[in-house]
Amino acid sequence: MRKPSRHKLVQTALICACFALMLSGCGHTSADSKQKGGGGGGKGGRGGGAQTTIPVAVAKADVRDLPIVLNGLGSVDAFNTVAVKSRIDGQLIKVNVKEGQEVKQGELLAEIDPRPYEVQLSQAQATLFKDQAALKDARLNLERFQQLYKDGVISKQQFDTQGSLEAQLDGAVRADQAQIDTVKLNLAYTRITAPVSGRIGLRQVDVGNMVHASDPNGLLVITQLQPIAVIFSLPQDNLQAVSQHMSKGKLAVDAYSRDDQTKIATGFLTTIDNQIDVTTGTGKLKAVFENRDRSLWPNQFVNIHLLLEVKKNNTVVPSAAIQRGPQGTYVFVVKPDNTAEMRNVAISISQANLTAVSQGLKPGELVVTDGQDKLQPGTKVAVREPDAGGQNGGQSGGGRNGGRNGGGRNGGQASDGQTQ
Repeated sequence: MRKPSRHKLVQTALICACFALMLSGCGHTSADSKQKGGGGGGKGGRGGGAQTTIPVAVAKADVRDLPIVLNGLGSVDAFNTVAVKSRIDGQLIKVNVKEGQEVKQGELLAEIDPRPYEVQLSQAQATLFKDQAALKDARLNLERFQQLYKDGVISKQQFDTQGSLEAQLDGAVRADQAQIDTVKLNLAYTRITAPVSGRIGLRQVDVGNMVHASDPNGLLVITQLQPIAVIFSLPQDNLQAVSQHMSKGKLAVDAYSRDDQTKIATGFLTTIDNQIDVTTGTGKLKAVFENRDRSLWPNQFVNIHLLLEVKKNNTVVPSAAIQRGPQGTYVFVVKPDNTAEMRNVAISISQANLTAVSQGLKPGELVVTDGQDKLQPGTKVAVREPDAGGQNGGQSGGGRNGGRNGGGRNGGQASDGQTQ
């Protein structure tokens, strides 16, 4: 048998070596790819299975009575304001009250020099006395003429003339008496008394000045502060409901400070104006306050809270929990497994920072009040600490504007995002 040459043996060995290297490379590649693929898939599986936990603030749906309150802006109006003026001309000789003093009706305020009117009274009385004497003589003569006329001594004309003279003198006596009454009235006007009870304002005229009935400013101003009134406005759409509740009894009215935070006084509604302002679409209402502590002053601006009624046994949540989207209003409910559930609700009443839910929510369920913008149905949530949750919930849902708009800052952003 013929042996192969050395060259062929070397060539065969090289071919075998290359083939072995190729098999070794393929094996390593497959194993590496399996290891890499298996490791990467396991790591990716762990990353895809884990959910991010969203911290949220929550509040419990509660059952409570919810007052229906209408808010309006008003100004305080004095129950009575009187500019005290002189009704006669004369010199002011005395002022018996001080600025800022409380006076009662009928109390003496000031005095005008009465002497000129006393002299006029004496003159009028003297004239009356003279005319009364003339009238007495005329009546006696009329009685004599009547007898003479019957006896035929005098004519009918003379008798009638005497009767006319007696009537003229009677009229003069009546005029004199009227003049006396006028002077006596002017004499009474020299003593100026308080027409109403109230507080004295700043004095307009000092003692020693001449005052006249035609003076525009008067002597002083009396303002009645107890009771005191507030005139405020409400939208015309609310007037019918207010009128209906007024027919059932008195409606309580609270006056608050300009920042709407401090309660000043409590009174009751008295009347609704008889027309609506066409420029603003509002109607004016008047409330009366006893104002015993004098906390209300004329022309003071106040916020009015008019209590219409109290709705009983409502399922109530903070207004910050209410969200709005294309499908209507909804809330995020925290389920027992700490996942968020998006639930549509029906709102019956929204008052301040509380909202009454008529459908879709049960008392005791937890609703999210802050953090809704990061939630989706089924999202894992973590409830914040009570103090932090209360603080954040109050910031998003508290306050007058937040309550009226149906949610806080975060709630509004979530609602906008759902709408878009």
